[in-house]
Amino acid sequence: MNIFRVHFTWKEKEYELKALSLDMTHPYFVSIKDLVLPAENGVLINPADDEIRKSFGGVRQLMLPFQSVSLIEEFTEDPDAKRTLQEAPKGGMVVTDRFTKRS
Repeated sequence: MNIFRVHFTWKEKEYELKALSLDMTHPYFVSIKDLVLPAENGVLINPADDEIRKSFGGVRQLMLPFQSVSLIEEFTEDPDAKRTLQEAPKGGMVVTDRFTKRS
């Protein structure tokens, strides 16, 4: 299953969305369907992920003008799903039990 990461500008802000379906057959727009939104984590809240969920959570299809798209990446699997516990996500923090006492 391929996954696309689309970088674009909207309302003078840079966004990055992941989707399972991408259509560029329209002469002026990039059509993005089946959005893959960031998972909601109850402990840590990433403001960027929260804004993406609020802005695009109910969207079925997104039509972006070609001029607003800066980069489209295609992966065979989700690149963010490969993170290990030791690798901190961008702007995040990883808590481990490395220094806790063991009985």
